[in-house]
Amino acid sequence: MATGFTMPAPDFDLSPMTGWTRQHWLAFADLQLLAVRPHFSPRKALIGLGGRPSSSGVLSDGMEGFARTFLMAAFRVAGEKGSDPHGHLGLYREGLLEGTQAGSPEAWLPITDRSQPMVEAASIVLGLQLTKPWLWDTLGPGEQSRVATWLQGSSRSSCVDNNWVLFQVMIAEFLAGAGFEHDETQIEHGLKRLEDWYAGGGWYRDGDNDGTGDFFDYYCGWAMHLYPILWAEFAAGRHPDADDRLEVYRGRLAAFLEDHVRFFGSNGAPVFHGRSLIYRYAAVAPLFMGEAICATPLNPGQTRRLASGAAQYFLDGGAYDGGLPSLGWLGEFEPMTQEYSGPASPYWTSKAFVGLLLPADHPAWTAVEEPSPVENDDCVKRVEGPNYVLHSTAADGIARLLNHGSDKYYAPGPDDPLYRRLAYSSHTAPLFTEQPVDNHVAILNDAGIPSRRARIHRLRAGYKQAASWHAPVWNDADDPAGSPWRVATGTAAANGYELRVHAITAPTGSIQTVREGGYALAGTVPVDQQDGFLRTPALRTAVWPLHGYSSSGIFRAEGVSPLGEHAACSYLEGRLLGERSCFASLVYLGGEADAPVPAAVEPFAAFEINDDGTRVSARLTLAPGQVLEVLFEF
Repeated sequence: MATGFTMPAPDFDLSPMTGWTRQHWLAFADLQLLAVRPHFSPRKALIGLGGRPSSSGVLSDGMEGFARTFLMAAFRVAGEKGSDPHGHLGLYREGLLEGTQAGSPEAWLPITDRSQPMVEAASIVLGLQLTKPWLWDTLGPGEQSRVATWLQGSSRSSCVDNNWVLFQVMIAEFLAGAGFEHDETQIEHGLKRLEDWYAGGGWYRDGDNDGTGDFFDYYCGWAMHLYPILWAEFAAGRHPDADDRLEVYRGRLAAFLEDHVRFFGSNGAPVFHGRSLIYRYAAVAPLFMGEAICATPLNPGQTRRLASGAAQYFLDGGAYDGGLPSLGWLGEFEPMTQEYSGPASPYWTSKAFVGLLLPADHPAWTAVEEPSPVENDDCVKRVEGPNYVLHSTAADGIARLLNHGSDKYYAPGPDDPLYRRLAYSSHTAPLFTEQPVDNHVAILNDAGIPSRRARIHRLRAGYKQAASWHAPVWNDADDPAGSPWRVATGTAAANGYELRVHAITAPTGSIQTVREGGYALAGTVPVDQQDGFLRTPALRTAVWPLHGYSSSGIFRAEGVSPLGEHAACSYLEGRLLGERSCFASLVYLGGEADAPVPAAVEPFAAFEINDDGTRVSARLTLAPGQVLEVLFEF
């Protein structure tokens, strides 16, 4: 933590699970805002945190540091109705006027086509909307005009065709509300594109890239839901459709949260899946928005338990060395970052502090904490929009995501461990290795190089199951559209187990090896193996052969996991048996205290599999009343 800063004492009467109250959220905001103060530029327009620069350059990174921490300060001050005991807004007021002053040595980069300043301008206008009585309204006409002139660069610019369209919506709406010239068509265009990307059940794609891939991740919550709802509230009384659209967005958020609440483990961690994971607990922003607009399936004590648990996981887990967030998950881990990530990028966690807009007497802050849905009951749920299966177990609090729909595929290129694995969880992370191993089925070529899963194509599957196929490739240049191979996978889950069934069609004469990996575990010491399980102090995992596999092994590596220096993953291997072969496995991930694997899976006498050339079905009886079935056509 920042030198001399301490968090309030926990209140386990009000918050028996986390000890956190609204005062902890205020203090957490102050911790971060005070930690960046030594890094302000002399005229306060930039915050440079050092470290590896982003692809946009050091000057853009400095503006990013200003904009994203300003948003946090805005939520903190607005939530306290203008009370600002640490004088945050004074610093940002000074920097705002300096950054928008043409010719200043700290002048911000202009907003141009597809440029990073457009992203940061959205945070700035949101902060200005929230703090209007205490900052914007204190500026003179000339000062307001200076800020507006810089923002109007957005009106003349094009943006990336994904969640970026909402940045232009927010910028244009601020200019409109402040009485400045703006591009109203950008508002209409952005809201229309949002409709284009709506996939049903509360889920939005983050753009579509002309259909080359499927794009589902945490941007659905912290962007595609957050910005339109805030826009509708800001535009009320000005835009004729604002009220009606808010009702639409309210219904969609409520539907989305039915699924989103299953993305958080009892340890507080969100499921490790998708890009920009350095934004961490920004994933709780839609939970608070659900409370704000009465669009949540949770009771208020559950909302706070989830939100505080996520923030606490990262604070207590070491993500804030000296009060500054690292470029990683808990500690520094550069392989999980993107080229656009800079030293201050993690401050998009500011969005989580939207909860401070709920007043101190709101039930989200006054209700006693209650267990989250993942802690209350076991769940297996297919989510149609992204074609996920969400699988959670109350005994160990693990949330799992079985992925058959989100690939973030643009064109031939490197493997992407953030999107292309078969499964992810709140307690594990994929391995950032050059070649995929964990939660992946691969065909090894003659050189022993494993194939990759690139574009994911959906298949129909049975109840509470999901299935997909992909055309495997072996290097960055291979186009899956030209691959003669096909790998189809169906998945079912229950009680911490996953039944995975693969049907592989191969060119005539192929005799390659097939390899499948289970979940990877990681820690500060080498991962232990005992009784067929890989183990850490809190977790254990295994993968067993059911059909087609003839050998097994353990892959070990160092420096490839954000959860620890030493990582390990169990895998199975078998050989193709002609032009169409089937393989099946049973995968387990659970807490150390869970019951052992049922005896029925050894020697798997209770397993059946059938493939008639177009339809694959499998059935595994784990124990009386515990049956896993997979069914898909391929």
